[in-house]
Amino acid sequence: MRLAWIGMHAEGIPAFEALLAAGAPLQGAVTLVPELAAKRGGAGDYREVCRRYGVPLYYVADLNAAAARAVLSALAPDVVFVVGWHQFIRPETLRLARVGMISAHASLLPHNRGSAPINWAIIRGERETGNTLFWLAEEMDAGDIIDQTAFPIAPYDTAASLYERVAESTRDMLLRLLPRLLAGERPGRPQPPSTEPVLRRRRPADGRIDWTWSGQTIYDFVRALTRPYPGAFGTLEGRLWRIWQAALPPSAMGNVPRNGAAAGEILGPVVSPVGDACGQLVACGRGAVILLEVEAEDGRVLRGRALSEQPWTGRHWSND
Repeated sequence: MRLAWIGMHAEGIPAFEALLAAGAPLQGAVTLVPELAAKRGGAGDYREVCRRYGVPLYYVADLNAAAARAVLSALAPDVVFVVGWHQFIRPETLRLARVGMISAHASLLPHNRGSAPINWAIIRGERETGNTLFWLAEEMDAGDIIDQTAFPIAPYDTAASLYERVAESTRDMLLRLLPRLLAGERPGRPQPPSTEPVLRRRRPADGRIDWTWSGQTIYDFVRALTRPYPGAFGTLEGRLWRIWQAALPPSAMGNVPRNGAAAGEILGPVVSPVGDACGQLVACGRGAVILLEVEAEDGRVLRGRALSEQPWTGRHWSND
């Protein structure tokens, strides 16, 4: 059994290393060229693990291009693991694996097929997500399911904390699968039918906050897009700020009036002996949200007490 690996996101590295430690016959790994990886949130570096285990590492810009297909063809894989890759893999590339290609998708398929499923799940206020190990097919995220792991979305989670659980579950599911593959099995069951639309790809420009949203919605939006992703952002008096951390006051949990304040109006500082709890309170379409850490375009970061000390009361975040 000849195995190969394709991945560029950091979520795949724990599973990759665990398979190597378990003696998986990996012939090589394919990852994204550094100049393109640097432009993508959550990119991981496979060099150290490959060096330690003596696994050849190949860099490609486009997995479906002839040069990348030549790399895979030379590896002559029976099974290819595709974990944390950003491209849709075309049929001519899929056929380079004799048995098939296996991927992990950070949702409980067929729910949330498509791009950025963890980010979308938090943005939408979902309370549960998970991870699915499945065989890649010509249709996006539609192949036979091998294994699934569910976990809750806590109100304290960010995309980064959930992807840690995704990475752990990918590792555990692949380790369960490895002996079956080596024994010649090809486990899997068809996905149940679904009418859900495929999630669209998110871009950095999609991070603009609409201050007419509820405080709960804005809070979810911020934690879905915070580091290592490009971040949610807003414009204050013509200046763009990234919003890296936020919190909810109790009033943001319900349909509470803003006492005449306009959506996006800064109501005043939030102060506390605990520095990390300090910030600025902003009125939303319903309720409010506390900004705890913001970053200007020039890289200046304000957090905690430094943020609460800004004379911003009465200023307005713009929806333009």
